[in-house]
Amino acid sequence: MSNLTVFATAGLPSVGDLTAALRRVETTTQAGGGGIILKMDKTGHWVFGSDQTEVEPDSVWAVNPFSFVHGFIAWGDGDVLGECMVPITEPLPEPGPVPDGAKKGWEVQIGAAVQCITGEDAGISARYQATSVGGKKALTALGLAIAAQVEKDAAHPVPLVVLKKESYQHKSYGRIYTPVLEVTKWIAMDKEPDPADAADVPEAEAAPSDRRRRRAA
Repeated sequence: MSNLTVFATAGLPSVGDLTAALRRVETTTQAGGGGIILKMDKTGHWVFGSDQTEVEPDSVWAVNPFSFVHGFIAWGDGDVLGECMVPITEPLPEPGPVPDGAKKGWEVQIGAAVQCITGEDAGISARYQATSVGGKKALTALGLAIAAQVEKDAAHPVPLVVLKKESYQHKSYGRIYTPVLEVTKWIAMDKEPDPADAADVPEAEAAPSDRRRRRAA
């Protein structure tokens, strides 16, 4: 049984109760659904939106436990040619024929909805979706942490995370960065996330001021 299957069958709290409490953390699971995308770029910086705005290094993000999805995505030259996603509690979907021009065919993708609760970006809702080994590993680890938390304290299943990174030196591709979703606190499913929830989260080392709101050219 895979780690994802373990998480999917972990017996989380009532879907109705949790989604009602976290309705403001939106997620779009259909191709072309729009919305803000959160990701780690190749230089190891967490960025969001079409202009690739960097997140604040000490920002805290709430993750909707019931927003986890998995499925397939097909990429062309930087654009999505096809996407087929379903809730993590359902089996992987059948994606159908590979779209013309897909560079790597259908790739397995995992995702979840997040909302920033501190700093300049507070209130921003986004999707973090990953096809890379490192990204899928980080999301799977978070899913298993949620499952363990629910078994221990089902009233506080919502993780607050700080977006961090790890890296290693690849002999052919140089420095490779991988995402880390560090859980700092768990909050109740009927509590609206706010900056006070992150008051006891240690601040990350500040980024150089000339990179704070770096945007893609």
